[in-house]
Amino acid sequence: MMSAADAQTPPAGPPAVGIIETVKRPVTQTNEFLGRIVATNRVNVVARVTAFLEKRNFVEGAEVKAGDLLYQLERGPFLADLESKKAQVAQLQATLANAVLTTNRAKTLLGGPAGQQSTYDAAVANQQSLEAQVQAAQAQVDLSQINLDYTQIHSPIDGRIGRTAVTEGNVVTPSSGTLTTIVSQDPMYVTFPVPVRESLDLRERYATRGGFKAVVIRVRLPDGRLYDKVGTLNFVDNTIAQNTDTITLRGTIPNPSLYNSAETGGPVRELTDNEFVTVLLEGVEPVEVLAIPRSAVLSDQQGEYVYVVGAENKAEQRRITLGQSTSTIAAVTKGLSLGDKVIVEGLQKVKPGQVVAPGPASALIQSSMKASADGTSRPGAAGGNP
Repeated sequence: MMSAADAQTPPAGPPAVGIIETVKRPVTQTNEFLGRIVATNRVNVVARVTAFLEKRNFVEGAEVKAGDLLYQLERGPFLADLESKKAQVAQLQATLANAVLTTNRAKTLLGGPAGQQSTYDAAVANQQSLEAQVQAAQAQVDLSQINLDYTQIHSPIDGRIGRTAVTEGNVVTPSSGTLTTIVSQDPMYVTFPVPVRESLDLRERYATRGGFKAVVIRVRLPDGRLYDKVGTLNFVDNTIAQNTDTITLRGTIPNPSLYNSAETGGPVRELTDNEFVTVLLEGVEPVEVLAIPRSAVLSDQQGEYVYVVGAENKAEQRRITLGQSTSTIAAVTKGLSLGDKVIVEGLQKVKPGQVVAPGPASALIQSSMKASADGTSRPGAAGGNP
C-alpha cells in the first residue's frame, strides 16, 4: 500500500539538458611534429699548409664575421719560398730579354749574306722555350703566394665559433682535422620528419591553397614556451626514410639577437644549432568546419561519440569522427549534420533513448565557442591532432 509521503512525491520528469546546434566555425588547422634546429651554414675550419700555430685570434664561443682572422700560422718559411720563386722569375725574364734581342738580330741578318735561316729558327725556339719557363716560374710564384696566404686562416662566414682543437705552439697540417667549427646564427633551419600518410594529407590540404605559402611554422621550445617568431616552409625531401617511413620537411625561421653580453662574447639568441623542439605546422587561413564544444565529446573503447536530441526529445547516441580541433572546439568530419542539436550540459544524466528536456546551453559554453572562433588566427589558438 502507498504511503501518504509517497503519494505526495511527484513523478520525476525528463532530465534537463543544455543543447547547442552544430554550426560552421573557422578553425586554424595545425599539425604537430618533433624537430630540430639546424644552422643554415656550417664550416669546419682546417689548415691548408703545414706550419706552427703562432696565435689564435678569437674568443671561443663568440660570434665572428666573415673575413675575421682566426688563426695566424708561422709565415717566415713561406715568405722565403715566395722570394726565392720571384728571384727565379726575374732571372728567367732577364735571360728571355737577351733571347729576344738575339732573335731580332738573327731576323735582321736574314736579308744579308751572313744570315742563315737555321740560326734564326734556333733563336726563335730558344725564345719560346724561355717564355714557357718564365710562365712556369710565375705559376710557382702564384702557388707560393697562395701558401703564404694560407698561413692566415680567416672566417668564411658569419656565425658562432666553437672551441679550438689546437692551441698555440703546435704544428698543424692539412691532416690535423678540424681546428674549430663555425655555425651561422640567423636565420636557422628547422627540420622535422613527417609520416608519409600524414604528408599525403598535408599535400591534399595545402597543395591547391598556395603550397609552401599556405602554412607557417611555429616552434615550441624545450621549456614549453612558444617561440615568438614565425618561420616559412621551403623544402620537402625527395626520399622517404626506409627505417621510419617518414619524409623530412624543412623551414627557415628568424633567430635575432635577444641582447648583447660581453660575458658570452656577443649576442645571445633563442635558438641553438641541433636544439630539439616541437614544430607546429599551421595553416595560414582558417577553414570552415562543423564544430561543437569539446566538452560535448565523450569516448569509450569504440571511439568518440555525442548525444543529440532527436524526435520526441529522445537522446540519441551518435558516433563521430574528429578532425583538426582546438582545446574548446571539436571539429567533426563524420557523424553529424549542420543544425543537429548536441547535448553539451547534463550529459551525466543522459542515456540512449531517454526523453530529455532540452534548453539552450549556458552563456559560458556559448561564449567559449565564440571566443575560440575569434581567436583561431592567434598564435597558440589551435592545438594538435585530437
